Amino acid sequence: MTPETSPPPSSLTHKVDVSVIIVNYNVREFLEQALASVLSAADGLRVEVIVVDNDSVDGSAESVRNNFPQVRLIANTSNVGFGAANNQAIEVSSGRFLLILNPDTIIQEDTLETLVDFMQRHPDAGAVGCKILNPDGTFARESRRAFPTPRVASYRITGLSRLFPRSPRFGRYNMTYLPIDEVAEVDALSGSCMMIRRTALCSAYGAESSGPTDQRLVRLFDEDFFMYGEDLDLCYRIQAAGWKIYYTPETQIIHYKGESTRKGDLRYVRLFYGAMLHFADKHFTKRSRMLRFGLRMAIVVRATISVVRRTVRRLAFPALDLVFVYASVVGIAAVWPATANTASTSRFLLTIPLIYAAAAVASIRLAGGYERTRQRLRPVAIGLTGAFAFTASLSFFIKAIAFSRLVIAVSLVPAAILLLGWRIAVNKRNSGVRRAIVVGDSAEAVQLEQTISSQYRPPFVVAGYVENEAATDPDASMSVRRLGSIAQLRDVVRIHRIDDVIFATSGLSNRTVLSLMQSLRDLPVEFKTLVPGGSHVIGKARVEDLSVPLVPSEITHGRAAGFAGQKLAHRLIALIGILLWPIAEVLSAVISSPRLARLTNKLRMTPRVLWGKDALVGFLPHDEFVPPDEWRIERGLFSVSETLPIIHPGAADLERAWLFYMHNRSISLDIDIIARSLRRDQATD
Repeated sequence: MTPETSPPPSSLTHKVDVSVIIVNYNVREFLEQALASVLSAADGLRVEVIVVDNDSVDGSAESVRNNFPQVRLIANTSNVGFGAANNQAIEVSSGRFLLILNPDTIIQEDTLETLVDFMQRHPDAGAVGCKILNPDGTFARESRRAFPTPRVASYRITGLSRLFPRSPRFGRYNMTYLPIDEVAEVDALSGSCMMIRRTALCSAYGAESSGPTDQRLVRLFDEDFFMYGEDLDLCYRIQAAGWKIYYTPETQIIHYKGESTRKGDLRYVRLFYGAMLHFADKHFTKRSRMLRFGLRMAIVVRATISVVRRTVRRLAFPALDLVFVYASVVGIAAVWPATANTASTSRFLLTIPLIYAAAAVASIRLAGGYERTRQRLRPVAIGLTGAFAFTASLSFFIKAIAFSRLVIAVSLVPAAILLLGWRIAVNKRNSGVRRAIVVGDSAEAVQLEQTISSQYRPPFVVAGYVENEAATDPDASMSVRRLGSIAQLRDVVRIHRIDDVIFATSGLSNRTVLSLMQSLRDLPVEFKTLVPGGSHVIGKARVEDLSVPLVPSEITHGRAAGFAGQKLAHRLIALIGILLWPIAEVLSAVISSPRLARLTNKLRMTPRVLWGKDALVGFLPHDEFVPPDEWRIERGLFSVSETLPIIHPGAADLERAWLFYMHNRSISLDIDIIARSLRRDQATD
């Protein structure tokens, strides 16, 4: 199908200085930031911006149409690839210079002007690139590169380039021996930000340009390179035509670098080294035999390392469970009088404990206990119970191991403690609340704090903000503290132990943001960008949506079995609560404790849960927001409203919290809500 192409803006003349070309695929939030930075850098120049969207499903094309009408959009009906999409844009472009730019970048306000000025001062330059910063503010080595000749590639493959980065011989691939703050002639640039002279493109194809829309520019990029190597190949052909490639530190950009393909993954190994193979075949035909052999060996070695690493990482948690369950059975058998003599025999050690441990791990895996980063607790109970049932039934057929039923039953307790214990420890370590500081005006900080304060599990807490203006008397009524000025940012980050530095770009120039990132690059912080309006925060290859999500119909349809299981679990927990109720009453009579009193009050209502009149977790009668009937949330003993860090949450806050609950509804979440409610400070009641 023919791609949908919007006409060029009527304000453009035929004399365009720069054509900015961005190829996008499912990174809408990044694209919006990139376009905003490009438009802010266009002052004083005649600039056209062309976005080629490769059939994104995240609303990227609609966002460009609605929010950036001055941008020319080519909306493909399929993902044609990076090279082909760039060729589409180059074919319709008209600028004297072309800027190939990734959508996950932010450029400074002076980037376009600086690069154009450099090209005009260096008429021999076919292409120029600038300093590229990583999301943590460090220098990105791909800002300048050498061609992977057999010798250069061998240094990279063998790791010599990493061992001796300052060596002009071994460190040539990324030219790490050159100062990063000096202009240098290089072999190749990164395709994430590369300005190219149009006449250089024409001569690279063996012809001179006859006009700004010369059709001989079509198929500029070699489309045989799937993901890597297109920029390398292009720079090689431009140099072969007699032009020079330059790197300049006079301006800089930040490149967030999507991590859909990580460098340790098998897919990255195949694509990256496959691109090098194709490059060698195309340009080093006479010298590529040894290079091809080395590259193939590198693919085998890196792929093997990747497979081993992934296998070890995948088996680490199951192996830990296997050891803990095995040790629990052996330990109980060793101290149990009836089996003390049997526990040390090799026959026992290699049968019952091993069978039960293996069955437990298999059951936990079937229950989905190893599928997520966050270690769930419910599969542990399912796995241990299922393994016990399997081993106990086996003992009915093998009389010699009939004694093991009691041993395994007793070992359930230590095994559950060990397996649940390490999961809780891992979850706690991974779910620590991060402290964030907003760099910008107070209004942005307050809006962000209000947005996340009503979330059940906010991604961070706003510790305060710093602003560019001189210190004034702070407004005591504000919910966010002013911690200092931007000039004091480094000290503020260290003293207040900040984890995330969030830049409110609506009040800061991109030059200021990049400069501040550079000044903090040696500190253990993560840099993020607050999208104007406060609905999204962009971090390293991740976009955190802080807006209220919509509840799709599929959340409440097709989950009948899940709801039924949840209600059964609620009744089982209520039954345990009924058994604990008398004990709590006695303790409340002799111990004055607000939390104990709260627990006792809740336990008094557990019979209502057992008889199905109330849910264990649901809305409270006095809540300002009651979920709609189709959400299937009933009146409950515990509520999400009791866990929010707001004394009197409003309807909007409660709606957002219940939306989170609907998207993450599970038994473990219910238990977490119960625990948070019981730990809640009495002062917030």
